Amino acid sequence: MDFITLTIDFLKLLSNFAGSYGVGIILLTVIVRLAMWPLGVSQQRSMKMMQTLQPKLKAIQDRYKNDPQTMQRKMMEFYKEHKFNPMSGCFPLLIQMPIFILLYSALMSPQFIQIAGNTQFGFINRLDATLKTTAGVSYDGKMNVTKYDVFTLGKTATVYMQDEVLNNVKVDKPNKSLEVQGDIKPGEPIDLKISLDCLDLKFSQLDKIQKAEFVVNNSQNREAEKIDFVRKGGILAASMPTNAVKNSFHIDVLILIALFGLTMVASQKVMMATNKSSNQDPTQEAIQKSMGMFMPIMIMATFVFIPIPAGVLLYLIASNLIQVVQTVVIDKQLVAEEAKSKQKIDDDAVKTAKKVDVKEG
Repeated sequence: MDFITLTIDFLKLLSNFAGSYGVGIILLTVIVRLAMWPLGVSQQRSMKMMQTLQPKLKAIQDRYKNDPQTMQRKMMEFYKEHKFNPMSGCFPLLIQMPIFILLYSALMSPQFIQIAGNTQFGFINRLDATLKTTAGVSYDGKMNVTKYDVFTLGKTATVYMQDEVLNNVKVDKPNKSLEVQGDIKPGEPIDLKISLDCLDLKFSQLDKIQKAEFVVNNSQNREAEKIDFVRKGGILAASMPTNAVKNSFHIDVLILIALFGLTMVASQKVMMATNKSSNQDPTQEAIQKSMGMFMPIMIMATFVFIPIPAGVLLYLIASNLIQVVQTVVIDKQLVAEEAKSKQKIDDDAVKTAKKVDVKEG
């Protein structure tokens, strides 16, 4: 199952409904967040319980600090007694990671670039743009290249035989089947070759191949071009025209990275404020505050060096903003549950209290 294609098809469906791919990405974020709402409730409930149990946990740690094995056993017994799973707060993050990777792969794929890569949204010029990219227009007949680029094939090819044309012929190992002959010199044609064995055809069909049309992808700038390969003995060969690329710096993507950092800080501050407790250890509170500032800065620095498409950054920003609203709403829900629980306990205590008769003196 091709999950990247399914993701692109789903984004296309949402964009047709919303009117643009930018709004479609935001709708996808809302859908993901709503689907994860129960996990968000569980996460915040777990964090509140952790704050309540923290003093007793610290007492166990202090008591058995010279006996790590006993301390670990006592803590596990304590968790079991209170039906608390310390890892439950990590589940939402673990579930979001595959979604992030899938969306990243989809927006970096030639399929998305071909249908919506140059889509504008607000101040965002291209949803597929990264902070520093090379300009390239797919299927214009020339591949924009640098001397360090790596090329791959598309998953299917059109094969021209002596008496018929075969469409959508599967390409085996498309990431490894293409070879570059000699050095890459930007602006000059690049000689390419492909072994006939990469085509999923019978031996009798391979003998009849005259030429084949492949989609060649540039892994660096995600440009794609359709190239005709002519048979030469046991291989298919082609000469691909190229242009020397010019690096471009996208200010709009830099703004998105900054907005991501700000919304992440806001999200963590709201989370810490809603789960703040008078029982919290001051040292732990200081560590949490430091991490709340350090983590966004570290991730922002990573996004500067690792190419992240503007569409993925839009998803992350929308996710952070929804996280702020979700945290506040769930906190009010948990506070109401706690108040209702306390009221029930008080009512039960009144009902079960024994009536005391006052004797006259």
